[in-house]
Formats: sequence, C-alpha cells, structure tokens
Amino acid sequence: MATTNDYYSVLGVPRGATDEQIKKAFRKLAFEHHPDRNNNPEAEARFKEINEAYEVLSDSQKRAYYDRYGRSPGNGEPFGFDTFEFGGLGDIFEAFFGGATGTAQKRSPRKGADVVTKIALTFEEAFSGVSKDVEIARVELCSVCKGVGSQPGTNPEKCPECNGLGQVRRTAQSIFGRFTQTSTCPACQGQGTIITHPCTHCHGKGREKVKRKININIPAGVDADNQMRMSHEGEAGLYGGAAGDLYIQFQIKPHKFFVRRGSDIIMALPLNFAQAALGCAVDLPTMDGKFTLKISPGVQHGKVFRIRERGFPKINGRGRGDQVVIVKLITPDNLDTQQKKLLEELLQSLPTVKDYSQPGEDLLHKLNSSGE
Repeated sequence: MATTNDYYSVLGVPRGATDEQIKKAFRKLAFEHHPDRNNNPEAEARFKEINEAYEVLSDSQKRAYYDRYGRSPGNGEPFGFDTFEFGGLGDIFEAFFGGATGTAQKRSPRKGADVVTKIALTFEEAFSGVSKDVEIARVELCSVCKGVGSQPGTNPEKCPECNGLGQVRRTAQSIFGRFTQTSTCPACQGQGTIITHPCTHCHGKGREKVKRKININIPAGVDADNQMRMSHEGEAGLYGGAAGDLYIQFQIKPHKFFVRRGSDIIMALPLNFAQAALGCAVDLPTMDGKFTLKISPGVQHGKVFRIRERGFPKINGRGRGDQVVIVKLITPDNLDTQQKKLLEELLQSLPTVKDYSQPGEDLLHKLNSSGE
C-alpha cells in the first residue's frame, strides 16, 4: 500500500492525535462517505482513502513507520498490509458497534511466509563461488493429503450451514436503522466446505512442518552484506496462494592475512630495514597464486601498492577489484652481536636527521586513535 496522501489530513486530525481522536474521526467520515449512503460518484474513492488512512494510523507499528518515512510499507517491507477488500457498511459498524452489520471476509489466496537462513563461507568460497546444501525447516502442503485436509479417498463436503457460500446473512437493528449483515460462516470459517474425514497425518490442517535440504549455487564475489533470494522456496501459501521465498544471508569467515574492503583485498607487507633501504623483489600471495612485487630502494612505512584485477569479482558488475598492499616496516628488537655491530657501523656512516617539521596527518591520526 503506497500513497502520496497525508493520512492525518485525510482524517482531519493533527499528527499528535490520540487513538480515540483517530477512531472518532474515522467513524464520522466513513459513515458520511460510504457509497451505501452517499450517491456522490466520488464517494467510493473517498471512502477507500479514509479506510486506508485509518488502517495505518490505528495500528501503532504501521503509524510509527509512516511517521518516520512518510509512507506506508510496501511489498517486502516491515509491517506489510493485507490486500484491502471493499465491503459494505458492516466493515465499519462491526468494528465499532459489536457487529450490528457486516461483510464476510472472503479467504483469497495468500502467499506463504518467507524463510531466512544463514550460510557460513570461507574467504576462498566467497571469492570463487560455491555450491552448498543447506537444511531449512518450513511449512509445506501435507505430503499425504496434498493440502486438501481430508483423508485420501475422501473429499470435503459442502457446508450445510451456508450451502457452500462461505457466508451467512442476517438482518439486525442498530441506532442507524435496519441493516443486513453478511458474515463469515462460523461452521466452515468461510471455506464453503467442511472436512468430515480429516487427514490423519496433518489432522485436517493440510500443512506440515518439514526439514528440507536445498542446493544453493552461490555466485563468486558475495559479501556479508549481500542477500540471495530463491523464489517459491519458502513456506506453502494459504488457500491456493504461491509459496513464499527463501532468503540466504552470508557469514564470511576471516582470512589469516587478507582483509576485504568492498571488492578489494587488503594485505600488509612486512619489510625489514635492509629490504626497505636497498629495495627487493617479494613473492606475494594472491587469490590467483603468487605475484612478484618489486620494491624500489628507500620505500617508506605505509607505502601503498595496488595490484590491478587481483581482488574479488564484482557481483553486480563486470571486472574485479584490486589487491592493495601496504608496506609495514618491522624494527628488529632482538639483535645478535654481529647484527648490532653492523648497525652501529651504519649509524656512524649516516647523517643525523634533525628535521623537526610538523607531524603529518597520518601521525596525528595514530596519536588520536591510541588515546594518548
């Protein structure tokens, strides 16, 4: 249900109106504009608009959603609404006057509930894609009676109370005059049929809860914030409605040295002082095997290298991300005698640095993040 109307304006109440104010305004407007009483050609559209506004504002959750987003939830959103069916004056008066008149609610086909499941993937499985079997619990049509509810070999019989119509009519007197009430048949609950020999497997419900193993082909490049939908793999529908959907959410296990950021793969490259000063060639691990990265002499701590097209496949587009390599200079803290001697000789040969310039943004950031 989506609208551009202001529901508060439709009912003529302020945004802070109480439930009683909303109810009172609806009673007045619905009675005034119901097509059974109002012959204006626009009355039916106006009545539906009033009923739609009341359906939202009279429900605390729907009203909160509307107040926050300025609209009512649509398909797939929280607090979705059942389809509105236009009826007679009974829809209003049965709610406010104890059923003085009414219209039966027909049981139309309804889509089954959706099912949500989670799958844990390794870093490598998320990168390359994988086929996995997942077990879910869902409501299905009874495997014995196939959803009919009757024992095999028997069929539901026409309801004698309503003669198969699913509705019963009666006339009642109210403060507004004499009204005819059409209500759901209490004997068959609107079905028009009754089950005389219930299925012994599902006890006449026509549905059963089962565990089902489903194979899921997971595409390459999925991330923890992605969600897959498999149509009609949810719970069985009601009254002939379609089955719901199955939603798959992913949990990605961390890698021992790779970190993912979007479609990029981030890794640290530890270098010792000699490697950084003299330069070197390093064989790096990637998801596609080894890659030789050449390091120029004098490379600094924090230097970033980008290896193109070595990241994750882009699940909603073409190509791949990159592998980002960040140099991490390692200072040795356990030198032997020979190493100390060599470094002392090097220390004597290097000029003393006395450039007390202002710290860069990277140093200030580290200071702030450390809480000093």
